[in-house]
Amino acid sequence: MQIFSQEELIKQLDSHRIWIETVGDKGEKLGVDEIDFRSIDLVGYPLDQAYLTACTFDGMDLKNIDMSSSLLCSSTFKNANLANSDFYKADLSYTDFTNAYAQSARFAKTDCSEAVFFNANLTSSKLIACSLYVTDFRNANLSNVDVSSSSFKDTLLKGANLKGIRGIEEAFIKSINVGTPESPILLEGEEAKQWLIRNSSINKEPELLHTDDSSGSEQQ
Repeated sequence: MQIFSQEELIKQLDSHRIWIETVGDKGEKLGVDEIDFRSIDLVGYPLDQAYLTACTFDGMDLKNIDMSSSLLCSSTFKNANLANSDFYKADLSYTDFTNAYAQSARFAKTDCSEAVFFNANLTSSKLIACSLYVTDFRNANLSNVDVSSSSFKDTLLKGANLKGIRGIEEAFIKSINVGTPESPILLEGEEAKQWLIRNSSINKEPELLHTDDSSGSEQQ
């Protein structure tokens, strides 16, 4: 684990801002691991094109933050305000957005493999051309989200609000999980696609998967 004082972190943030403004001629690209940013006011600091692995941003007000093209894998944004934030082309694999407020955020062309958006509010966000491998959207608000050209594989959707989701016809849907990680209920291919289409047009919790036995229905 890296250990920096608050003053040292601010110096690195300033250096990264100069690096961005001068297109790499001056300053230095930010690269840190396992840093807790909760005591730092990040307003005014660009965080695009940075390496911020396994860092903590829980509960922070990061609305309008630019983290595009950054490496953020294994970082945590639990309960953070990410409204209108930009994660374009970022690596968000294994990142935790539990309970985050990310309305109208841009996640286009991001790697969200095994990222967690449990109970997050992603209303009207752009999830275009994303990798959604085992991405956890359980109980998330995905209303009016655009998933055009995104790849679904074992994507967790139990309890998600899917009202008005766009781009399903253009998405690559291999499989979705409407159960839990412990008790998965997988739908594949066309069945998964039709399930998403049906649930995007109804304003209620996603429909239960009909099974012939009672144990299957209890898992919905």
